[in-house]
Amino acid sequence: MTMTKWFLLAALAAAMAVPFSRPVIAAEFADVLDTPALRSDLAAQSTLTGMTRAGERLVAVGQRGHIVYSDDAGQHWQQAQVPVSSDLVAVNFPSPQQGWAVGHDGVVLHSTDAGQSWTRQLDGRQVGPLLLAYYQRQLAQTPDDTELQARVDEARRMVEDGADKPFLDVWFDNEQVGYIVGAFNLILRTDDGGQSWTPLLDRTDNPGALNLYAIRAVGSELFIVGEQGLVLKRDRASGRFNAIPTPYNGSFFGITGKPGAVLVFGLRGNVFRSTDSGASWTKVELGLALSMTAASVTNDGRIVLVSQAGHVLVSSDDGASFHPLPNTLAPTAAAQVTTGGALVLAGTRGLRQAPLE
Repeated sequence: MTMTKWFLLAALAAAMAVPFSRPVIAAEFADVLDTPALRSDLAAQSTLTGMTRAGERLVAVGQRGHIVYSDDAGQHWQQAQVPVSSDLVAVNFPSPQQGWAVGHDGVVLHSTDAGQSWTRQLDGRQVGPLLLAYYQRQLAQTPDDTELQARVDEARRMVEDGADKPFLDVWFDNEQVGYIVGAFNLILRTDDGGQSWTPLLDRTDNPGALNLYAIRAVGSELFIVGEQGLVLKRDRASGRFNAIPTPYNGSFFGITGKPGAVLVFGLRGNVFRSTDSGASWTKVELGLALSMTAASVTNDGRIVLVSQAGHVLVSSDDGASFHPLPNTLAPTAAAQVTTGGALVLAGTRGLRQAPLE
C-alpha cells in the first residue's frame, strides 16, 4: 500500500493508503497517454498540484493533463497545449524557456517555449523496458551479481505491470542534466535534456523501495525525501544517493531552504532543519499538526511553508522558527513566490494569491 502527496491533498487526510492505479473507465476506453488534455475555460480552477517559475512566468500542472501559465503574477491564466491527459504532479524549469513536467502513467513532458506547449519525452509504456534493458546489460558484465539479478527480475515485473509508473517530482540542474523520482524507488537521470534516461535504482540507499516524493537542491547539495523518514543526499564523487538519518520515521513530502539551512517537511506538521548539510537535524516547532505540502523562498530570503489546508507560515531566520500569516484557507499542494514578491497557491480549488505580510 502506498500514499502520495496528491492523494493526501485530495482527501484532506494526514495519511491515506491507496495503491497507484489507473482509473476504471466503463465507457469506450481511451488511453490517457494517447489523449491530449481537453481545453477548458476552468482549467485554472481545477485541481493543480505542482507549480514553478519559468523566468517571470508562473507554470502550474494538475489533473487530466492540465497545464496553465501566467505572465501577470497569477492574476490571469492561459492553458497550455499538452499531448496527454494523465494526472501531472510536478514541474521544473532550470531556465526561462526549457522545462519538464512529470506525473502518473510514467509521463515526462518537455517544453521549449516557457510552458506554452509540451511534447512527451517518456511514458510508462517505455519505463519498464528501459529499466529491463539497462539492468540486463549490467548483469551481462557481472552475471554472478545477485543484486543486479534482483533488479532484472524487478524490471520484468514492471514490464508486465504496464504503463502505471507514477513519477512524483522532477528537478533539473541545467537544460541538460536532470532527475525524475517516483513510486517504489523510481529514479532516472538524463544528461542530454531528456533524450535518454539512465536508471539509478541501484544507486539509492533505499532497500525497501520506498516512495520518493521530492528531489531538490539546496545550495550545492541535492536531496531526496520519501516515506518512513527517508532522506537521501547525493554524493558528488560517486553519484550515489546516500541515506542520512533523521529523528522522524513518517513521510516527508518536500525540501526547501537556502545555502546554510535545509528543511525537510511532511506529515502532521513535522519539519526538521539542518545547518550542516544533513549531518544533524533539529525539529522546528510550528504549533500546527497539519501536514506540510508546499514551500517557497522569497526574493529577500524568507522561507515559506504551506499546510495541506492552506495555512501560510513564514520564517525570517532561515527556518529556525515560523509565524503564521492571516489567510483564507483552501486545500493546497503547491506554492510559488513570484518575481514581484506575491505568493500564489495551488490546490483542489485551483489557483489563488495569498498575502505575504
